[in-house]
This record gives sequence, C-alpha cells and structure tokens, in this order.
Amino acid sequence: MATIGFGLTFWAWNLIAPLSADYKERLGLSSFEQSLLVAVPVLVGSLGRIPVGALTDKYGARRMFPLISALTILPVLLLIPARDSYGAMLVVGFLLGLGGTTFAIGIPLVNSWFPPARRGLALGVFGMGMGGVALSGYFTPRIAKHGDNLPFLVVAAALVVYSVLAAFLVSDRPDRQVPTDSLAHRLGSAGRLRVTWELSALYAIGFGGIVAFGVYLPTYLKTWYELSPTDAGTKAAGFALVTVLFRPIGGWLSDRIHPALVTAAALGLAALMAILQAFDPELAPGGTIALLCMAAGLGTASGSVFALVSQVTPQAKVGSVTGIVGAMGGLGGFVPPLVMGAIYSTKGSYSIGFMLLSDLALAGCVYAYGRMRNLQRD
Repeated sequence: MATIGFGLTFWAWNLIAPLSADYKERLGLSSFEQSLLVAVPVLVGSLGRIPVGALTDKYGARRMFPLISALTILPVLLLIPARDSYGAMLVVGFLLGLGGTTFAIGIPLVNSWFPPARRGLALGVFGMGMGGVALSGYFTPRIAKHGDNLPFLVVAAALVVYSVLAAFLVSDRPDRQVPTDSLAHRLGSAGRLRVTWELSALYAIGFGGIVAFGVYLPTYLKTWYELSPTDAGTKAAGFALVTVLFRPIGGWLSDRIHPALVTAAALGLAALMAILQAFDPELAPGGTIALLCMAAGLGTASGSVFALVSQVTPQAKVGSVTGIVGAMGGLGGFVPPLVMGAIYSTKGSYSIGFMLLSDLALAGCVYAYGRMRNLQRD
C-alpha cells in the first residue's frame, strides 16, 4: 500500500513535466520559464517533506497517507482551468508539490515493520514507487492524445480510490514510539545530528539526479537530439524505469555490504557516465548507454543512502530525519533543471551541466568512502 500510494502521488507530482513542451508552445515560454514551471512542484514537494515527516512521527502513516493523497486531488484537477495562464500554472504547480511529500510518510512506515537486517531491501522496494515519474513520463502524453484534460481526470480518479483504500488498509506498527515533544523540537533535534546533513548531501546527489532527469530529460532529448515529444517522453520513462529497478538492488546490496561502500561505487559510476555524456555522443548507442548506466548508478545510490538512514537513526526520529534528507534530495532535483536551462539559453550546449553533475557525483563518491564507511551498523 505504501509503494502504490508513493507511485500514484509521484505520478501526480510529475504531471507538468511530460507536457511542458506543449505549455511552452501554447504560452510562448522561454527555456528558463519552462524549466521554472517544471521545477516549482519539485521545490515545494521537497521542502514539504520536512513537516510531513515530523507529522508522520506524531500521527502515524495511517492518518497521513490517506490525508495527503486526498489533498493532492485538488491541484491535479486545478491543472485543467489553469492551463492557459502561466501565472496560474505556477500557483497550481506550487500546490501540486504536495504529492511529492508522501516519501516522508512511507519511509518511517516501512522502516518500523522490518528488522534492521532486512530494511535495506524493504525500503528499496518502497522506493520503487518513484516509478510514478516513469509512469507519468510514458502515459501522460499518450493519454493526453485522447483528450487534453484526460490525464488529470485519470490521476484524480486513481487518487480518490487509493485514498479510500488507504484509510482502511494502511496500519502503523502497534508498538511504534509516539513522540511527545513539539514539532519544532523534533525537527531541531533531527537537524542537530551531523549524520542528517551528511546523508542529505549524498541523497541530494543520488535522488536529486533522478528527479532532475525525470523532469528535464524530455526537454533535453527534444532540444538536443530533436526527438518528438512522444519519443522523448518514452526514452525519459526508460531512464526512470532503470532508476526504479536499481533502487531495491541498492537496498539489497546494503543489507550485505556496508551501504556507504555501495553508495560510493554507485556515485562513481554516475560520475563517469556524466563525463561521457558531456562529450555529446550520438544517441544510439553511446548516449543511450551512458544515460542508462547513469540511471543505474543514481538508482542504486538512492537505495543505499536510505538503507544507511535506517541503520544510524533512532526509530522515533526516522520520520523527522527522513523529512530533512528527502527534502534535500528533492532540492537536489530542483536546481539542475534551472541550471541546464540557463546554460543552454546562454551557451547553446548542455556539456557544462553534465560536467557539473560529474563533479558532484565524484565528490559524493569520495565522501561516502572516506567518511561514511566508518559508521557502524545499529
């Protein structure tokens, strides 16, 4: 139930990106304005994980999952009347960010039900719900061919069904620890942990890279390789699918090897592939291989980082720490689309952006191996 809810709300969270080329043409947007429209839900969904994670510690996923899923229905439906106004789309995109907060609900829920030796794989399976981005990239433009408003109606209907089912089927662990202190105190306590910010930095690179490519890859493929919107969306969905499949692999490996070593190896692979893509290889086969291998590395890293979270964080603080780490991961996805759009607008090339990604991934690789591998299992 957690994985399904995560997937559906992530589909809703990513509804604008697959249709961004259509919005650009209809509203006459620049590359930067298009990137901003795509990035706003990412920013809000990322920051929203901080309070939602802390509220999940307090009230439990049994209340929070159906509530957030139901509230996400409103901005999904508001995309219909807002489609002809850039200002209205930005406002609705802000509200749509709510769909990106469910990550901070599912992590503490799943974490509480599994013993430490199995949490890596369990959290990796839950993390496959980020495949909602892939579902959105593949199905949203295809559904839109049968009616401009149909994608929003389909997703809204799915969220209605899930909200009702979640109210009956999602259950918290009976003996879970319920914090008695205030929301501000819990967030402050989690924020004072050094490991919170170390994990945040690593997750900002791993998951941030996934989010950034999820929302911007269709634009990149359409602009640089001159693909049709449908072909670009299909290939971007393939990238997202690989990240989804490798996330549980990252968790599974972390149950057997120290997750910091898994993270270092995965980010090293992503750095190498980003360097290759910076040289603008032909899409078939060089570009395709580089992008898919990069997806495998980022997906593995996003799974291993949260295996590390589950090992070094007290159970009562998992929601609060998850909220902060998840927020930083989402923020890691907010900046690159804006940077890529701005660089292309001024330089007419994406190579600088890929080299910046390789630098960040390499820095994460070195830090994970040099510092995080010394953290002991709980």
